[in-house]
Amino acid sequence: MHRTETGLLTHKRVLKLMGNRFEFSVVNNDACEANKQIDLAIVEVQRIEGLLTTFNDASQTNQINANAGISPVKVDEEVFRLIERSIKISDLTQGAFDITYGSIDKSLWNFDVNMTALPNADTARKSVKLINYKNVLLDTKNLTVFLKEKGMRIGFGGIGKGYAADQAKIILQKAGVASGIVNAAGDLVTWGTQPNGKPWTIAIADPDQINTPFSTLNISDMAIATSGNYVKYAVINGKKYSHTIDPKTGMPVHGIKSVSIICPNGEFADAMATPVTVMGIRVGLDMINQLNNVACIIVDDNNKVYTSDNIRVNKK
Repeated sequence: MHRTETGLLTHKRVLKLMGNRFEFSVVNNDACEANKQIDLAIVEVQRIEGLLTTFNDASQTNQINANAGISPVKVDEEVFRLIERSIKISDLTQGAFDITYGSIDKSLWNFDVNMTALPNADTARKSVKLINYKNVLLDTKNLTVFLKEKGMRIGFGGIGKGYAADQAKIILQKAGVASGIVNAAGDLVTWGTQPNGKPWTIAIADPDQINTPFSTLNISDMAIATSGNYVKYAVINGKKYSHTIDPKTGMPVHGIKSVSIICPNGEFADAMATPVTVMGIRVGLDMINQLNNVACIIVDDNNKVYTSDNIRVNKK
């Protein structure tokens, strides 16, 4: 990479965290300092992963799940507030976003070439009977979380990466990083500018050609998250079904190839991309248009692009 007149360079590191590909980019004229800054961000994401993972029995998430229908579990305020915000997003999206999705019967869904038929509608409905964010009982005074029904499970797959990206950004800024990007498996948080002083340019992937952008957006101090059916999906009777499940019906959604949410906050962008997919184009855009500082780009199965009222896309 060419050094700019200011001597600044973008230093990058890629690694697997939270089961996903994370890429940290920081602008600095000192490679050694940049690497120390990135180290701090990695430690922060690992710390969050330890709290939220469902792959470790000792995590607070699994403690909550293990005590479903039995007793409330005291958690760190950080975890409590994240659950509290998740429930507010469930209210906003009328249940299209729901952290209790962890209760779904995984045996019904195997989004790969081996999945050749949809499950029976009644079976699907029964599989989601434990998904209900209203059965997550929070005690603000004691910071406890109680899942009302036995067998209920929460998971942060729809919001955790965005939250981690936001927290990593805060750590990097405290460490003196004036410009950078945290890319959590496609959920990006950006701040400052490129070494040449221009805003960060975000490319939105063409749903049919993952490595080809169909549009670009110049955004700095913003976050963008994309939910799409181009990585995990099943084709049944010629129709493409997303890995995204409607928590009300237990059936996979179809009709939308990708949803990108742009807003100042990685957590909110991450959390809103999936529910817009579930709600559909008209209802999803209507909701986004009522929110301040939130924009949305939707690509349907026929490659038609829809956007919220407050955005213009630079087509390539």
